[in-house]
Amino acid sequence: MNSMLSVLGRVPLFQLYRRFGWPRLLPLNMTLSPSPRCNSRCLTCNIWKKREDELTLDEWEKVLRSLGKAPYWFTISGGEPFLYAGVVELALMVYEYNRPGIINIPTNSILPGIPEKVRRIAEGCPKSQVIINLSLDGIGEEHDRIRGVPGNFKKFERTLKALLELRDELPNLTVGIHSVISVFSVGHLDELLAYAEASGADQYITEVAETRVELDTLGLPITPDPETYRQAAERLIAYVEAHSYRGVARITEAFRVEYYKLAQRILTEQEQVIPCYAGWASAQIYADGTVWPCCVRADDLGNLRDHHYDFKEIWFGEKIREVRRSIAARECHCPLANASYTNMLHHIPTLTRVGAKVARRTTDDGR
Repeated sequence: MNSMLSVLGRVPLFQLYRRFGWPRLLPLNMTLSPSPRCNSRCLTCNIWKKREDELTLDEWEKVLRSLGKAPYWFTISGGEPFLYAGVVELALMVYEYNRPGIINIPTNSILPGIPEKVRRIAEGCPKSQVIINLSLDGIGEEHDRIRGVPGNFKKFERTLKALLELRDELPNLTVGIHSVISVFSVGHLDELLAYAEASGADQYITEVAETRVELDTLGLPITPDPETYRQAAERLIAYVEAHSYRGVARITEAFRVEYYKLAQRILTEQEQVIPCYAGWASAQIYADGTVWPCCVRADDLGNLRDHHYDFKEIWFGEKIREVRRSIAARECHCPLANASYTNMLHHIPTLTRVGAKVARRTTDDGR
């Protein structure tokens, strides 16, 4: 809780940074993509086709040293993160050099060695909350069809069972289920919600399928139309509000409701509904060392190999200024979940609604 309060204390500073360019701050939210390689063939993603000159672990170590203790939330993404041979070592380096509050790793659940790698990460990062979110886009053969791998659903259930058993041993491990709400999955959302309810997972989260440069999906018809997503969002909100949560979960679930409403507005209005802080409070480092403000635009802000592996040289350099101008001018819009949660954290009306809801639920539960 103290670390979360320290994050909130930096919110006014990031607001000043976005508006005036001062004080200069490193991001709160960092996504690392060590490899695009993936053993899924999803209908909503083509990243598996990519091959890159990937940073070595020695190179990642130099990058992480340059970031210091600024980022609070790290996501180690992919491709499939557990297909990257050095994923455990990378997570342990993140912990050693950056000490984040959260290390988040999504997975398609296919590889049999995932639970043991998660154990090593959680045991080696005792003061970080390690969140493992398992992808689920359908039940049974429907999941296999959307993910493009026969037998994936059985492997998902095997991995989920092993991770839930592991969670009982490791207090800093959170196990969640994650669904991409696409034109392929939105029609069976109720089945996904029912499965998540009975699964024993700590959380059920979703994000909207969207076209991204990173995923090589520009132009693909994968995003639900606004009215279809509005109906889905109403069911997701009802699911969250039908449950009672304790501690920090009360806050995170209140933000989740706000995200569903925000994503609905973005799809309907086709504009940046609240100010975006990608390029100020959130960033992504791609497999070859290129720094992006986000994975949707994937603007090339510079390659760390050309900047002595010093993230600050790129983040406080000249090239990023035009990208920040474009984002601040609302020349882009998207419902990217990772960035949206950071954006909501810096949006006072959203913070006010979340605070009021948490206070109200706390009072109601105390009666």
